[in-house]
Amino acid sequence: MSKKHYLITGGAGFIGNHVIRYLLKNKEVRVTCIDNFDTFYSREIKLQNISDLQESPDFKLVENDLDELNPSILKKIINEPIDIIIHLAAKAGVRPSIQDPKSYIKTNITATQNLLDFAVQKNVSKFIFASSSSVYGNNKNLPWNEHEILYPISPYAATKLAGEAFGHVYNNLYHLPFIALRLFTVYGPCMRPDLAIYQFTKSILEATPITIFGDGNSSRDYTYIKDIVKGIVKAAEIDVQYEIINLGNSQTVLLKDLIANIEKVTNKKALIKWRPMQPGDVTYTYADIRKAEWLLDYHPETNIEEGLLEVYQWFKKHEELLLAH
Repeated sequence: MSKKHYLITGGAGFIGNHVIRYLLKNKEVRVTCIDNFDTFYSREIKLQNISDLQESPDFKLVENDLDELNPSILKKIINEPIDIIIHLAAKAGVRPSIQDPKSYIKTNITATQNLLDFAVQKNVSKFIFASSSSVYGNNKNLPWNEHEILYPISPYAATKLAGEAFGHVYNNLYHLPFIALRLFTVYGPCMRPDLAIYQFTKSILEATPITIFGDGNSSRDYTYIKDIVKGIVKAAEIDVQYEIINLGNSQTVLLKDLIANIEKVTNKKALIKWRPMQPGDVTYTYADIRKAEWLLDYHPETNIEEGLLEVYQWFKKHEELLLAH
């Protein structure tokens, strides 16, 4: 029997490398990873993420840009059958999307459509799309469930909502099984340098000031990477046609409490510069995960204290590389 073949986009990134590592524990699975090593952050960090993966005979890296790859070119690059696509690649960041919305449209919408066309032509059995909790905007009906009216307040959020809509279109037109996973503030080892927990940990270790936007009372549903990975992999296994599913921790943490927890883990005090809230930032995120519990048997296990300790230990292990970027 041939091995089940997964195509993971953005596989050298934060979530992608964890998903690939989890999948390759199964000896009946092989993975092709597409990544363009976007300059949003260091290529060296991404190469570090997948350094051990490249030793596996069941792992193949394709360095290319989905923005520029129409389905016919993609079929030449990947000329083997594909069973499941997990589309994690995206241009990230709420604030940068306000400054450059056109590039977000190109990467997050056009590239997604290219991949959907490719999926139809390859007759894949499942397309998993990494959406975002940002599509909810500042909806006051907490916790957010998948049936809420959506109020995106940034171009980034709008592109993620567009990806969900395109998935619905392709499911309706071509019967492509499609699941959009709305991810809530994922953190953990290998996390992107622009994410708050990374920046706060780095600044505290370097004794440089942290810039806090707002009064510290904004809150996030921080979700540890291992819990997210289990949800993603389980989504690839269930038999559905089209679903939107929240993947969060269903626990909120105030920004000021997050900083206090990082101070406790590092045994160092934070230096803080206070600034007004930024356009596009939401005040809170909070996931209703009952649908994920029911469909995916999804039960987050990692609390914020445990997760932050894992991040700190990862930082100390790769301190020379991480503090240089």
